[in-house]
Amino acid sequence: MEAIAILDKVSYLYPNSVVPVLKNISLTIQKGEFLGILGPTGAGKTTLCLTLNGIVPQFYGGRFFGRVTVAGLDTLEQPVSRLARHVGAVFEDPEIQLTATSVENEIAFALENLSVPREEIRRRIPRVLAAVRLDNFEQKDPQELSGGQKQRLAIAAALALQPDLLILDEPTSQLDPIGTQEVFATLKELKQEWGMTIVMVSHAAEEMAEFADRIALLSQGQLLKIGPPAEIYAQVDLLAAQHLRPPQVAEMFSLINENGLTLPQVPVTLPAGMDFLSALVKDHQPAPPPEFPLPPPADSRPLLSVQNLDHTYPDGTTALQNVSLDIHAGEYVLIVGQNGAGKSTLVKHFLHLLQPTSGQVRVRDRETQSLTVSELAQSIGFLAQNPDNQIFNTTVEQEVGFALPFLGYSSEKVKQQTAEALKAMQLWEQRQAHPLSLPKGERARIVIAALLAMQPDIIILDEPTTGQDYQGACAILEVSRQLHQMGKTLIVITHHLYLMPEYAERVIVMGQGTVLLDAPLRQAYHQTDLLQSTYLMPPQAVLLAQQLSQLCDRPYPLLTPREVAACFQPSFQSANPPETL
Repeated sequence: MEAIAILDKVSYLYPNSVVPVLKNISLTIQKGEFLGILGPTGAGKTTLCLTLNGIVPQFYGGRFFGRVTVAGLDTLEQPVSRLARHVGAVFEDPEIQLTATSVENEIAFALENLSVPREEIRRRIPRVLAAVRLDNFEQKDPQELSGGQKQRLAIAAALALQPDLLILDEPTSQLDPIGTQEVFATLKELKQEWGMTIVMVSHAAEEMAEFADRIALLSQGQLLKIGPPAEIYAQVDLLAAQHLRPPQVAEMFSLINENGLTLPQVPVTLPAGMDFLSALVKDHQPAPPPEFPLPPPADSRPLLSVQNLDHTYPDGTTALQNVSLDIHAGEYVLIVGQNGAGKSTLVKHFLHLLQPTSGQVRVRDRETQSLTVSELAQSIGFLAQNPDNQIFNTTVEQEVGFALPFLGYSSEKVKQQTAEALKAMQLWEQRQAHPLSLPKGERARIVIAALLAMQPDIIILDEPTTGQDYQGACAILEVSRQLHQMGKTLIVITHHLYLMPEYAERVIVMGQGTVLLDAPLRQAYHQTDLLQSTYLMPPQAVLLAQQLSQLCDRPYPLLTPREVAACFQPSFQSANPPETL
């Protein structure tokens, strides 16, 4: 195959750094391939991408060793402006890439900067919009698009430059499941129909296993391993050592191997996993599922109550329609739904940031409209998706205790509750540090500590795992578990359903401004048709458990790879196990 990009013994140090962020990397990217880049935070993934368009080192400076060529051009010798004609880039947050007031102007912007003739610009715009399935959106304001549509527009703007290579750095980390599927489906079409070469950094393990041709695994600036997804993702122990998550299919069959049933290989995609499971059940009798006790009954008196809530925005958009629900003390509730389902509008009513068009929201039998700001703050704490938007003090200790004097606490009480919150969130040693100097996961803990110091009954976490790698997401959810064990009522909004079975107890599914389902988590996750109708993707383990139910003609209400794998033990192995599946 023809190479489109070659990295030859590349090492790089950022200015004023003594530790290389890239270490002696040699890599050839073939024309027309989809190369996935995988690695924990700090592995050098983004820096590696930036070497391909010359931004590293031309923009950042520092010390660069080795050689990178793209489309035959040396990235040290050619200006970034010329390399931009060969390398398109799409980053994590589409919002920071979109600046124009219409879709067609967004695409035209970069072309005009490169002095592309007007007639050529007019020719390219409909072609790239068709390629990303945004036909007839030319006059639409980019800010009115969904998250998935915004990211597809960013891809279209990059495609309009007709690059040989398209780089995408975590383009789906802030998208809901349908947005993620839209981006991956678009990339698949571009690869097949345009012959586009794609380099993509992503933690979306299930999608990367399905769509990528090869996976490059980075660790501490080194190229640890490279190979097809079936090879890389099957090495579950290797990924775990790097704090990376494999597809749930791979995790499940790896666990079955550990249980003593030797499999010829570990599948990494859902279709392959379904085939393996069918063959496995033919030769091995699965154990019956364990009994799962129902959650204990809730207190009769709700802590938070919503009754017949409607909300219509000034532009006429109806965001909530006749929503009624009760949340009781000590619950851990998950609110899910696609973008535009009404989740954020509902939470804004909890916080009294919006006035109901009709209906009521009550906290401990008091309408939120009758509560003062301080009373509401002592009842409900809120962690926004980006914790940095809630941080504005110069030390962690000041940040955690900042609100307490305004709530009427004495200086002694402020000191006491600040210290207790810092210790509870394992931040005591960092109390004199500047909050923004700490990693993102710790910054989220700072905000949670500040909420905890106010001793609210309810804590709401809005998309706390968005933009986090697997290790960071698990760390934040462990904090949520700790809060729940302290007796707090947790409300978590997320699209990452696969993360939540270990934590949440109840699921509220929203769609088009209404509550579509309100049920215990184990029951709700197996309503797969309903979840998929709202563009939510059930975890692969749930889909495999449902297939197991069909194969065995009995219900297997399982949620995690470990639960499904536990059904296959040596004691249930057939007398003559097959050599292959």
